[in-house]
Amino acid sequence: MQKPLAEFIGTFTLVLFGCGAAVIAGMGKGPTAIDVLGIAFAFGLAIVAMAYGIGPVSGCHVNPAVSFGVFVAGRMSFGELIVYVIAQVLGAIAGAAVLYLILSGKASGWNGGLGQNGWGAGYLGEYNTTSAFVFEAVATFLFLVCILGVTQKSNPLHIKGLAGLAIGLTLTVIHIVGINVTGVSVNPARSLGPAIIGAATNPTALAQIWLFIVAPLIGAGVAGLLFASGALEVKES
Repeated sequence: MQKPLAEFIGTFTLVLFGCGAAVIAGMGKGPTAIDVLGIAFAFGLAIVAMAYGIGPVSGCHVNPAVSFGVFVAGRMSFGELIVYVIAQVLGAIAGAAVLYLILSGKASGWNGGLGQNGWGAGYLGEYNTTSAFVFEAVATFLFLVCILGVTQKSNPLHIKGLAGLAIGLTLTVIHIVGINVTGVSVNPARSLGPAIIGAATNPTALAQIWLFIVAPLIGAGVAGLLFASGALEVKES
Protein backbone atom coordinates (compact mmCIF):
# COMPACT_ATOMS: atom_id res chain seq x y z
CA MET A 1 0.00 0.00 0.00
CA GLN A 2 3.01 2.32 -0.01
CA LYS A 3 2.51 3.61 -3.55
CA PRO A 4 -1.24 4.40 -3.37
CA LEU A 5 -0.75 6.01 0.05
CA ALA A 6 2.03 8.18 -1.35
CA GLU A 7 -0.13 9.17 -4.34
CA PHE A 8 -3.06 9.99 -2.02
CA ILE A 9 -0.87 12.26 0.13
CA GLY A 10 0.77 13.89 -2.87
CA THR A 11 -2.51 14.73 -4.63
CA PHE A 12 -4.04 15.87 -1.34
CA THR A 13 -1.12 18.28 -0.92
CA LEU A 14 -1.35 19.60 -4.48
CA VAL A 15 -5.05 20.42 -4.17
CA LEU A 16 -4.85 21.84 -0.66
CA PHE A 17 -1.86 24.09 -1.33
CA GLY A 18 -2.47 24.92 -5.00
CA CYS A 19 -6.21 25.53 -4.85
CA GLY A 20 -5.79 26.94 -1.35
CA ALA A 21 -3.42 29.58 -2.67
CA ALA A 22 -5.99 30.55 -5.30
CA VAL A 23 -9.00 30.87 -3.00
CA ILE A 24 -7.42 31.94 0.30
CA ALA A 25 -4.43 34.09 -0.60
CA GLY A 26 -5.64 34.82 -4.12
CA MET A 27 -8.87 36.47 -2.96
CA GLY A 28 -7.23 38.50 -0.20
CA LYS A 29 -6.47 42.21 -0.21
CA GLY A 30 -3.40 44.19 0.68
CA PRO A 31 -0.05 42.59 1.58
CA THR A 32 -1.54 39.11 2.06
CA ALA A 33 -2.93 38.90 -1.50
CA ILE A 34 -1.13 37.08 -4.30
CA ASP A 35 -1.60 37.24 -8.06
CA VAL A 36 -1.33 34.74 -10.92
CA LEU A 37 2.41 34.38 -10.36
CA GLY A 38 1.92 33.50 -6.70
CA ILE A 39 -0.75 30.91 -7.46
CA ALA A 40 1.38 29.41 -10.22
CA PHE A 41 4.33 28.99 -7.88
CA ALA A 42 2.08 27.46 -5.22
CA PHE A 43 1.15 24.65 -7.60
CA GLY A 44 4.70 24.26 -8.86
CA LEU A 45 6.32 24.26 -5.42
CA ALA A 46 3.76 21.76 -4.13
CA ILE A 47 4.91 19.40 -6.88
CA VAL A 48 8.58 20.02 -6.08
CA ALA A 49 7.97 19.29 -2.40
CA MET A 50 6.09 16.07 -3.10
CA ALA A 51 8.57 14.98 -5.79
CA TYR A 52 11.26 14.81 -3.13
CA GLY A 53 8.90 13.67 -0.36
CA ILE A 54 7.09 10.79 -2.06
CA GLY A 55 8.94 10.51 -5.37
CA PRO A 56 11.19 7.69 -4.14
CA VAL A 57 8.07 5.71 -3.15
CA SER A 58 5.64 6.16 -6.06
CA GLY A 59 7.32 8.44 -8.57
CA CYS A 60 5.04 11.30 -7.50
CA HIS A 61 2.55 11.17 -10.37
CA VAL A 62 -0.26 12.80 -8.29
CA ASN A 63 -2.17 13.13 -11.57
CA PRO A 64 -4.17 10.54 -13.55
CA ALA A 65 -2.96 12.09 -16.82
CA VAL A 66 0.66 11.61 -15.76
CA SER A 67 -0.02 8.00 -14.79
CA PHE A 68 -1.80 7.44 -18.12
CA GLY A 69 1.14 8.90 -20.04
CA VAL A 70 3.55 6.72 -18.09
CA PHE A 71 1.36 3.69 -18.83
CA VAL A 72 1.20 4.46 -22.57
CA ALA A 73 4.98 4.92 -22.58
CA GLY A 74 5.25 1.36 -21.26
CA ARG A 75 6.64 2.26 -17.85
CA MET A 76 3.82 0.88 -15.67
CA SER A 77 1.18 -1.84 -15.83
CA PHE A 78 -2.55 -1.33 -16.31
CA GLY A 79 -3.19 -2.62 -12.79
CA GLU A 80 -0.81 -0.05 -11.34
CA LEU A 81 -2.52 2.66 -13.40
CA ILE A 82 -5.92 1.86 -11.90
CA VAL A 83 -4.58 1.82 -8.34
CA TYR A 84 -2.76 5.11 -8.87
CA VAL A 85 -5.82 6.84 -10.36
CA ILE A 86 -8.09 5.75 -7.51
CA ALA A 87 -5.60 6.99 -4.90
CA GLN A 88 -5.13 10.30 -6.75
CA VAL A 89 -8.85 11.02 -7.07
CA LEU A 90 -9.46 10.19 -3.41
CA GLY A 91 -6.54 12.40 -2.39
CA ALA A 92 -7.91 15.29 -4.44
CA ILE A 93 -11.37 14.93 -2.92
CA ALA A 94 -9.87 14.85 0.58
CA GLY A 95 -7.75 17.93 -0.15
CA ALA A 96 -10.78 19.83 -1.42
CA ALA A 97 -12.80 18.72 1.60
CA VAL A 98 -10.18 20.04 4.02
CA LEU A 99 -9.99 23.30 2.06
CA TYR A 100 -13.80 23.54 2.29
CA LEU A 101 -13.66 23.11 6.08
CA ILE A 102 -11.03 25.82 6.40
CA LEU A 103 -12.92 28.31 4.23
CA SER A 104 -16.18 27.56 6.05
CA GLY A 105 -14.65 29.19 9.13
CA LYS A 106 -14.24 32.59 7.46
CA ALA A 107 -16.26 35.08 9.53
CA SER A 108 -17.33 37.18 6.56
CA GLY A 109 -18.26 34.09 4.58
CA TRP A 110 -17.03 33.10 1.16
CA ASN A 111 -18.54 32.45 -2.26
CA GLY A 112 -18.05 28.67 -2.18
CA GLY A 113 -15.13 28.71 -4.58
CA LEU A 114 -12.55 25.95 -4.21
CA GLY A 115 -10.37 26.75 -7.19
CA GLN A 116 -12.64 24.89 -9.61
CA ASN A 117 -11.61 24.74 -13.24
CA GLY A 118 -13.91 26.05 -15.95
CA TRP A 119 -14.36 28.22 -19.00
CA GLY A 120 -16.94 30.42 -20.69
CA ALA A 121 -19.02 33.40 -19.62
CA GLY A 122 -18.34 34.55 -16.08
CA TYR A 123 -15.17 32.47 -15.66
CA LEU A 124 -11.91 34.46 -15.51
CA GLY A 125 -10.94 35.39 -19.11
CA GLU A 126 -14.20 33.96 -20.51
CA TYR A 127 -12.48 31.79 -23.13
CA ASN A 128 -14.62 29.45 -25.21
CA THR A 129 -14.70 25.64 -25.22
CA THR A 130 -12.24 25.30 -28.08
CA SER A 131 -9.67 27.52 -26.37
CA ALA A 132 -10.05 25.62 -23.11
CA PHE A 133 -9.75 22.21 -24.79
CA VAL A 134 -6.73 23.18 -26.88
CA PHE A 135 -4.92 24.69 -23.92
CA GLU A 136 -5.52 21.70 -21.65
CA ALA A 137 -4.53 19.13 -24.28
CA VAL A 138 -1.39 20.97 -25.45
CA ALA A 139 -0.27 21.98 -21.96
CA THR A 140 -0.65 18.41 -20.69
CA PHE A 141 1.26 17.10 -23.70
CA LEU A 142 4.17 19.45 -22.98
CA PHE A 143 4.01 18.65 -19.27
CA LEU A 144 4.31 14.93 -20.03
CA VAL A 145 7.15 15.52 -22.48
CA CYS A 146 9.02 17.15 -19.61
CA ILE A 147 8.11 14.44 -17.09
CA LEU A 148 8.81 11.44 -19.33
CA GLY A 149 11.97 13.03 -20.66
CA VAL A 150 13.50 14.19 -17.41
CA THR A 151 12.78 10.89 -15.63
CA GLN A 152 14.68 8.80 -18.15
CA LYS A 153 17.46 7.05 -16.28
CA SER A 154 20.07 8.42 -18.67
CA ASN A 155 18.97 12.04 -18.20
CA PRO A 156 21.57 14.04 -16.20
CA LEU A 157 18.83 15.80 -14.22
CA HIS A 158 17.44 12.43 -13.15
CA ILE A 159 20.89 11.19 -12.22
CA LYS A 160 21.57 14.31 -10.14
CA GLY A 161 18.15 14.26 -8.46
CA LEU A 162 16.91 17.46 -10.10
CA ALA A 163 13.98 16.00 -12.02
CA GLY A 164 11.46 17.16 -9.41
CA LEU A 165 12.63 20.75 -9.74
CA ALA A 166 12.32 20.69 -13.54
CA ILE A 167 8.82 19.21 -13.34
CA GLY A 168 7.67 21.71 -10.72
CA LEU A 169 8.96 24.67 -12.72
CA THR A 170 7.23 23.36 -15.85
CA LEU A 171 3.92 23.19 -13.98
CA THR A 172 4.56 26.74 -12.76
CA VAL A 173 4.96 28.19 -16.24
CA ILE A 174 1.89 26.26 -17.45
CA HIS A 175 -0.11 28.01 -14.72
CA ILE A 176 1.33 31.43 -15.52
CA VAL A 177 0.12 31.06 -19.11
CA GLY A 178 -3.17 29.26 -18.53
CA ILE A 179 -4.79 30.38 -15.28
CA ASN A 180 -6.82 33.00 -17.11
CA VAL A 181 -8.02 30.39 -19.64
CA THR A 182 -9.21 27.46 -17.51
CA GLY A 183 -7.70 27.98 -14.07
CA VAL A 184 -5.33 25.23 -15.28
CA SER A 185 -6.03 21.59 -14.72
CA VAL A 186 -3.70 19.34 -16.77
CA ASN A 187 -4.80 16.93 -14.02
CA PRO A 188 -8.23 15.24 -13.91
CA ALA A 189 -7.98 14.56 -10.16
CA ARG A 190 -7.16 18.19 -9.36
CA SER A 191 -10.34 19.17 -11.24
CA LEU A 192 -12.55 16.43 -9.84
CA GLY A 193 -11.84 17.08 -6.15
CA PRO A 194 -12.98 20.74 -6.01
CA ALA A 195 -15.82 20.10 -8.52
CA ILE A 196 -17.28 17.30 -6.39
CA ILE A 197 -16.88 18.98 -3.00
CA GLY A 198 -18.12 22.33 -4.32
CA ALA A 199 -20.95 20.96 -6.46
CA ALA A 200 -23.69 22.46 -4.27
CA THR A 201 -22.49 26.03 -4.81
CA ASN A 202 -20.92 25.65 -8.26
CA PRO A 203 -22.68 22.94 -10.31
CA THR A 204 -21.18 24.34 -13.52
CA ALA A 205 -17.74 23.03 -12.59
CA LEU A 206 -19.06 19.48 -12.34
CA ALA A 207 -20.97 19.85 -15.62
CA GLN A 208 -17.76 20.96 -17.35
CA ILE A 209 -15.57 18.27 -15.78
CA TRP A 210 -15.54 16.19 -18.97
CA LEU A 211 -13.11 18.57 -20.65
CA PHE A 212 -10.64 18.36 -17.76
CA ILE A 213 -10.65 14.57 -18.05
CA VAL A 214 -10.66 14.13 -21.83
CA ALA A 215 -8.24 16.87 -22.92
CA PRO A 216 -5.44 16.03 -20.42
CA LEU A 217 -5.70 12.31 -21.23
CA ILE A 218 -5.38 13.03 -24.96
CA GLY A 219 -2.33 15.23 -24.41
CA ALA A 220 -0.73 12.72 -22.04
CA GLY A 221 -1.49 9.82 -24.37
CA VAL A 222 0.18 11.49 -27.35
CA ALA A 223 3.30 12.22 -25.28
CA GLY A 224 3.34 8.64 -24.01
CA LEU A 225 3.12 7.30 -27.56
CA LEU A 226 6.09 9.40 -28.66
CA PHE A 227 8.21 7.88 -25.90
CA ALA A 228 6.85 4.37 -26.47
CA SER A 229 7.73 4.64 -30.17
CA GLY A 230 11.28 5.62 -29.35
CA ALA A 231 10.94 9.05 -30.97
CA LEU A 232 11.87 10.79 -27.72
CA GLU A 233 13.09 7.86 -25.63
CA VAL A 234 16.86 7.70 -25.09
CA LYS A 235 18.01 4.09 -25.23
CA GLU A 236 20.56 3.15 -22.61
CA SER A 237 23.84 1.87 -23.99
